[in-house]
Amino acid sequence: MASIRLSVPSKAASGDVIELKALIQYPMESGYRRGSRGEAIARDIITKFECTYDGEVIFKASFGPGVAANPFLSFHTVATKTGTITFKWTHQHGEVWSDSAEIIVT
Repeated sequence: MASIRLSVPSKAASGDVIELKALIQYPMESGYRRGSRGEAIARDIITKFECTYDGEVIFKASFGPGVAANPFLSFHTVATKTGTITFKWTHQHGEVWSDSAEIIVT
């Protein structure tokens, strides 16, 4: 149900500051809206995000009902070693989506 897009440089020099971007396409619902007949639309959101670089957490965030659909995140880290950068989103009911990218550091 969710679709993930990542932007991670494939190569970097040791010590370079790199920008990481992550988008998950998910139709968030705050739980505050009403349907066309006045019925409450149930809350349906992603509540947590975590990014790890070679197993070490480098960025994490918590989301609430005010977060927009298809949340986009952009942040920076320092390239230290060749490894895997993993992005993980957690739904309010515990469902998890993740994707990863490799970076080569010279």
